[in-house]
Amino acid sequence: MLRSSCYTPRSANGHPRQNHRLRTRRRTRNPTAPAGRFDVLVAEHVRRLRQIAMGDVTLFVILLDPSAPLLATRARAEMMAALAMVDYVVPAGERAAEGLLSHFTTSEIVREESADLLRAERLSQHVQRRHQQ
Repeated sequence: MLRSSCYTPRSANGHPRQNHRLRTRRRTRNPTAPAGRFDVLVAEHVRRLRQIAMGDVTLFVILLDPSAPLLATRARAEMMAALAMVDYVVPAGERAAEGLLSHFTTSEIVREESADLLRAERLSQHVQRRHQQ
C-alpha cells in the first residue's frame, strides 16, 4: 500500500535512481517515519533528516498538508524525494497520515510538525527583516 502511493527518488532526467533499489533492500530492517509539512523545505530540514537517517534505516517521509501551503503537495513531495537520505515520500492528509503511521511503532515515528511551525515562523521573520532593510 505504501509503495503504490509514494514518490521514489529520481535522477535529474526523471528516471528512478539506479542505486535506489539496492539501497532500499539493504536498509529495510529499521523503518523510520518522520512526519511533517516541509513547507518550505529549508537547510534545517535537510540537517534534521540527515540526523534521523543515520544508521541502517529506511526513511519513509510522511508529508502532511499544511493549513495554508506555500507550495503544492506535489512540489514538496518531489523536493523531499530528491534528497539522498529519503527512501520514500508519502503525501497524506491528517486522517490518512494517522492510518499510515499506525503501521509503524512509536519508536519508528518522528513527529516534526511542531518543529516545522517554528522553522516556518523563523523563515517568515527572516524574510520580513530582509524586506525592511
